Amino acid sequence: MVRTPLTPEERERGVRLGQLLREARGARSMVEVAAIAGISDETLRKIETGRAPTPAFFTVFALAGALGLSMDEIATRCAPVPVPV
Repeated sequence: MVRTPLTPEERERGVRLGQLLREARGARSMVEVAAIAGISDETLRKIETGRAPTPAFFTVFALAGALGLSMDEIATRCAPVPVPV
């Protein structure tokens, strides 16, 4: 199966998600947050740096729980920025 290349908007959304997760993690280590979420620290590192801009829903859900974020907040903060017309 060939994966369709990501659009610039999808890549930018991944960058915003990574930034949000880094901010929410604060002083906690990647290892600590990843363990709470039940994912590898390498997966969290890839998401935070934008190298994995489209993580699975359940990965995002687990991270939201570990970081005390709602899925609504994540969706809102990672939504595309509207372009003024």
